[in-house]
Amino acid sequence: MTDAQTPAGTNGSTLLEVRDLVKHFPITRGIIFQKQIGAVKAVDGISFDVKRGETLGIVGETGCGKSTTAKLLVRLLTPTSGQILFDGHDVAGSDKDDVKALHREMQMVFQDPYSSLNPRKTVGSIIGEPFAIHGLLKESGERRKRVQELMDRVGLNPEHYNRFPHEFSGGQRQRIGVARAIALEPKLLVADEPVSALDVSIQAQVLNLLRSLQREMGLTLIFIAHDLSVVRHMCDRVAVMYLGKVVEVAPSDELYSFPRHPYTGALLSAVPVAKPSGGRRRERQLLTGDVPSPANPPRACRFHTRCPKAQEVCSQEEPLLEPKSGQDLAACHFPLTEAEVRLRLPTALSGATADAAATAGTAGTDGAGTRADQSSSSSST
Repeated sequence: MTDAQTPAGTNGSTLLEVRDLVKHFPITRGIIFQKQIGAVKAVDGISFDVKRGETLGIVGETGCGKSTTAKLLVRLLTPTSGQILFDGHDVAGSDKDDVKALHREMQMVFQDPYSSLNPRKTVGSIIGEPFAIHGLLKESGERRKRVQELMDRVGLNPEHYNRFPHEFSGGQRQRIGVARAIALEPKLLVADEPVSALDVSIQAQVLNLLRSLQREMGLTLIFIAHDLSVVRHMCDRVAVMYLGKVVEVAPSDELYSFPRHPYTGALLSAVPVAKPSGGRRRERQLLTGDVPSPANPPRACRFHTRCPKAQEVCSQEEPLLEPKSGQDLAACHFPLTEAEVRLRLPTALSGATADAAATAGTAGTDGAGTRADQSSSSSST
């Protein structure tokens, strides 16, 4: 990334560098004597940078490697190969003790607010667990005070310290996960589809909470989601993944107004627009065929088996992720032209984004002041 590609709102310095990151899961045969007969190429040579204070969105179809990438970044999975440099430290090659120390600087909010919390532990114990792991706040009274401060910060009632996860709603459980993630005041927060299991009104509250915490704590955020309008609303830049590869990276406004990769264009074309401006109809781009298996991906360009613009070179030579226009990087031999974008995306996501912003502004207040989703839990107990 050059200085010209630095997103607004960051100080220009790089916090996270990912280079040729690979994660292959072996496919074995046999019970006693196992033999590897192949590998699932979940992540296969991706590279990107994340600036301090930036929000990078990662989007793509189910199975493209988004969640695996998130787990690799925080070293919940060990990479097969590649480099992950966090603030100058090599995360990929770190041993267990170094990874434990790094987890004070990077944390993750998980997708499922139900399975990510231990049902046998109280909320106070769950949020206070990072302090116990790292030997901080050893006095119980001091730790309890800090945990209750965190609960208040994310919009939970501190009096619910001794309650169990099943006594909370889905939105509240995700707030518990956020409180646990920010307990050690990390520099990097990886949010793996943090609102996909929540209804729309609660989604807006959690998104507002994340943005509020980012402003207050100076967090760098990697935001993974399926909802493209939410990603545009939240992120400075967006990386698009397909079958273990990053196929396009661009600033949010540039990507949504002029996508260059045909796969990105297909994703945006699939988003419904309630009221297209001027009554113009758009040509819906439908992808044919199924997503190939990551255990046996197509050679060269992995999208060529479904791409409407594919030519012979696409099946012979893998395209590089390189500049196409402005700050847009795309891995495509035949990127979308302005005429094609105008035909298929006359309004891009303007209607959907406006709806998302309106929902986020009216569904609840920012940060710790939001307790709208607590009433159901309180009344049920």
